[in-house]
Amino acid sequence: MLIALDEEARIERALRSVAFCDEVLVVDAGSSDRTREIAAACGARVIVNAPFPGFTEQRRLATAEARHDWVLAVDADEEVGEELGAELRGLLGGEPACAAYAMPRVAFYLGRFVRATDWYPDPQVRLFDRRRAGWEGGRVHESVKTAGEVGRLRGELLHRPYAGVSDHLRRIDRYTSLWAEDAWERGVRATWFRLWATPAWNLFRNYALRGGFRLGRAGLAISLLNALYTFLKFAKLLERERRG
Repeated sequence: MLIALDEEARIERALRSVAFCDEVLVVDAGSSDRTREIAAACGARVIVNAPFPGFTEQRRLATAEARHDWVLAVDADEEVGEELGAELRGLLGGEPACAAYAMPRVAFYLGRFVRATDWYPDPQVRLFDRRRAGWEGGRVHESVKTAGEVGRLRGELLHRPYAGVSDHLRRIDRYTSLWAEDAWERGVRATWFRLWATPAWNLFRNYALRGGFRLGRAGLAISLLNALYTFLKFAKLLERERRG
C-alpha cells in the first residue's frame, strides 16, 4: 500500500517495484496532477481520501482498506530493490514467523547511494501483519508498532527522498514545523542546551563517527543539513513556547 499526493514524477517507479504483490493499493490525498491516472495504469486500486488528515491517519486508513492482512508499505519516493523483492516473495510464499519485518533503507542523494551517516542503515518496519501491528505517531515521523517479534530482512529499500538541495531545505522547513507542534502538544520544551549542543553533536556524529567524511561533498552536505534540522526543530519549539 502507498499514500500519495501529487507524485506523478515518482509513483510509477515505486508501483512497478511492488507488482509482485497480490494487491497494490494507493490512497491519494486529492492530487491535482496525474498521480491517480498513473497509479491506475500500473494496476493499482486507487482510493481518494482528502483533505490530507496527516501521515499517521492516512496510513491507518490505507492499512484498513487493504484486502489482505499482510501489508507492505512503500512511499512514492521508494522502491523495492531486486534482492529485497526476492526476499519478500520467498517470505510471503510460506508462513512468516514474525509479526512484522524491518528492512534497511538506502537513500540516493547528490548522485550516489548513501551508506553512511544517520541515513544508513535506517531500518524501516514496512512489512507487517495488520492483526498484530499498526501505525502510531503524530503529524510526522509515524512508524509501525507491533506487539509481536520483528524480524530483519537483508535486502534494501531504495529511497530517493529529495529532488536536490533546495527540495531538501523545503522539506526540512516543513517537517521541523510539524515536529515543533507535536512536541509542544506532548509537553516537550526547548532548552538552550538542546538548541545549541544537540545540533553540534549531530554534526560531529554524522560526519566523523558515522562516516560522512567518506562520502565527500555528499557526506558533508548531509551532516550539515542533519544538524540544521535539529537546530530548527528546537528553534521552532522555542518560538512556539513564546507564542504560548
